[in-house]
Amino acid sequence: MNARSDHSAAVPAVPAAPAASGEELVRHRAGFARAGYAGPTRYRRMPAVAAQFLTAQPMLVVGAADAEGRVWAGLLTGRPGFLQAEPAGGSPDDDAPDTVAIQARPVPGDPLAEVLAAPAEVGSIAVEPARRRRMRMNGRATPTDAGLRLTLAQVFSNCPKYIQTRDFTFAQPPAAGTVTALRGSALTMGQQLDIGTADTFFIATADRGGQPDASHRGGNPGFVRVLGPDRILFPDYRGNAMFSTLGNLQENPAAGLLFVDWETGTTLQLTGTARTDWDPAHIAEVPGAERLVEFTVLQVVELRGAHPLRWTEPGYSRFNPPAA
Repeated sequence: MNARSDHSAAVPAVPAAPAASGEELVRHRAGFARAGYAGPTRYRRMPAVAAQFLTAQPMLVVGAADAEGRVWAGLLTGRPGFLQAEPAGGSPDDDAPDTVAIQARPVPGDPLAEVLAAPAEVGSIAVEPARRRRMRMNGRATPTDAGLRLTLAQVFSNCPKYIQTRDFTFAQPPAAGTVTALRGSALTMGQQLDIGTADTFFIATADRGGQPDASHRGGNPGFVRVLGPDRILFPDYRGNAMFSTLGNLQENPAAGLLFVDWETGTTLQLTGTARTDWDPAHIAEVPGAERLVEFTVLQVVELRGAHPLRWTEPGYSRFNPPAA
């Protein structure tokens, strides 16, 4: 790994607030501005069908900012049932839960382990690759004896078009103290290769108020382009015009990326800054792109064999544009 000190990585200050939200500004620039439209509906409580979906999932991606304002995306895993929606007010007859009990915490070495050892604002996304479904949940996480408790502020689903189908199994969990953590301030050649052949990754961002969000990105292998040891480029494909991620980047450039090795349980976490490239000439060079996002790496954490969750070979989404 690169020998430069991790502590030298500084996150730019959040810019002054514009008159409109970042989502509104991006939506307008992308040509989706409509009178009276304020974006997709976000709920504070979870519908019953969403609670059932959550219970069946073996993983949750979470995003949060550390004490220096760097945003990270991390992975929580467990056998189905480790995520449980809890009724509002504690009434078993209430079918609109407003909290989620999570029987897991970040593994040792994950940058979010220290962050989530105390109450923290988080964004999260649960994805079901086998059925191409996903749900995002943002709120405040507090540690519990069993893991975490997420008090919901926003619940919403969004476009599933670029999810690759996979089924999951579980391997033997890694023994305590056996997970190797590699840290640095730039990508190794091996990490660059892993990113350049990935078909899926997750991105965490935060708005100007510090509320994080986590989202999914997918495409054919090669859709993420490594421009160097500290620069990554990826396309923003046509979705449902939510623009939560790009809206946050309009307000706050800090971002975190998570790549998962579906065969080994290794995770690769990057934190840095991102900007949206609207240049038509650049966009025209990438099939299917409507915008481009350039990510600058500030810190890297690779946790080898960190999770027992395993996934089968992918069935690529028919919506994926060609990668080159």
